[in-house]
Amino acid sequence: MSAKRTREEYERGLPGYHDPTARVGGAAPARSALTLRAVLAAFGLVFCAVGTILAQQAGLLWLAVALAVVAVVALGDLLWILHRKRRGEPG
Repeated sequence: MSAKRTREEYERGLPGYHDPTARVGGAAPARSALTLRAVLAAFGLVFCAVGTILAQQAGLLWLAVALAVVAVVALGDLLWILHRKRRGEPG
C-alpha cells in the first residue's frame, strides 16, 4: 500500500491510472471537474427532494420512492465530492 498523499500532490493533480498508455501517447490524463459535479449533484438533490414531496402528495408512491432513491444517491455523490475538494483536489 502506498503512503498517504499530501495536499500538494492533490493540488498538482493525480496521474491518470485508468489509461494504460498514459505518458506514452495520446491525450494527457483527464482531471475531474469537481465544482461542476458538485453543482449538478446539488441540483439533482434539490430537484428530486421536491419531486418526492410533490409525488407523494399526488398519490404517486412509486414515483416518490424512485425520486427519493435518486436523491439519496445525489446526496452521497455530493458528500464524496465535497470530501475530495476539502482534501485539496483541483477542479
